[in-house]
Amino acid sequence: MSEIVLKLENLTKKFGNFTAVNQINLEVCRGETIGLVGPNGAGKTTTIKMIAKILRPNSGRILMRTNHSELEDLQHVSSTVTQIGFLIDIPNFYNMTANQLLRYFANLQKYPKDKINQRINELLKLFKLSDWKHEKVKNFSKGMTQKLGIIQAIIHDPEIIILDEPQTGLDPLARVEIRKYIRELQALGKTIFVASHMLYEISEVCDKIALINLGSIIGFDSVENLALTLKTSEVNAVLLNPLNASELDPLLKRLTENLNPYLDKNLDPNISKIPIKYFPEHQGLKVYFDGKSESKGEILKILIREFESDFTVISFTQPKTSQLERVYAEMVKDNEINEEGE
Repeated sequence: MSEIVLKLENLTKKFGNFTAVNQINLEVCRGETIGLVGPNGAGKTTTIKMIAKILRPNSGRILMRTNHSELEDLQHVSSTVTQIGFLIDIPNFYNMTANQLLRYFANLQKYPKDKINQRINELLKLFKLSDWKHEKVKNFSKGMTQKLGIIQAIIHDPEIIILDEPQTGLDPLARVEIRKYIRELQALGKTIFVASHMLYEISEVCDKIALINLGSIIGFDSVENLALTLKTSEVNAVLLNPLNASELDPLLKRLTENLNPYLDKNLDPNISKIPIKYFPEHQGLKVYFDGKSESKGEILKILIREFESDFTVISFTQPKTSQLERVYAEMVKDNEINEEGE
């Protein structure tokens, strides 16, 4: 088994009579990237602030594996600053230059002095901020400030990196760059904890997803395994040309007959009443199947071989985002029903 480096035990935080985080239990293993997903007010930032020791829990513990040691209660560890890097929500900085600011954080976090300048230059180049090295932070855009916040979180090359909404304020290209860098950190064996409401971003980089709602973890697993809890998976086949409306019904009937062994036999009627649907606006077929990888391969073979004279498949994908959104919506609904019933 992988070594646990961060563990939350019955972690609870209250503000007056309001319970923001309610007895959360979570284990993060070395080298894993964990996504904490939830709507605004779900408890994501409060949880991260407790890990950062900005907030103190009312009850429960946060355990962390310090250098060459067993798991220790974070409240009893005098210094964890060199082992963890934090980006907490939207960063606000003193009005220094980028160079001054990053040098300050590197010194604070005990990064080797003779390597600080090289480290700053490398990270500014990576995030395309080299030309802004000596500019005051007040002149930075929101997206540039967010990039600077990520750089300060990793400037000291920490083992555990905790990012709260790292994509906030970034344009689509910059978000792609952030995902790319997270993958590079994964390749180095870093342990990464990412809180976000952006489901696509999370599903692209995380090994596991922790779904949080009303301060409680309501699901924790891989995207694929969470999707299986609904017993519904789908593949989308985009076609080269639109289908003829007059021939659609018999074609869908033939498709259903040919693909029958691989279709979802317990399809939720709230999702769809039929296992294969055609969307003319996308020139695409949506097939609800049993979720097995082998089935997905057989479906593609049949679409290409048996229906060659009917259409040409130019794209065949299993969307992660729609699965995760559906799983999350379903789990939130069930959790709220349980809350009302108590």
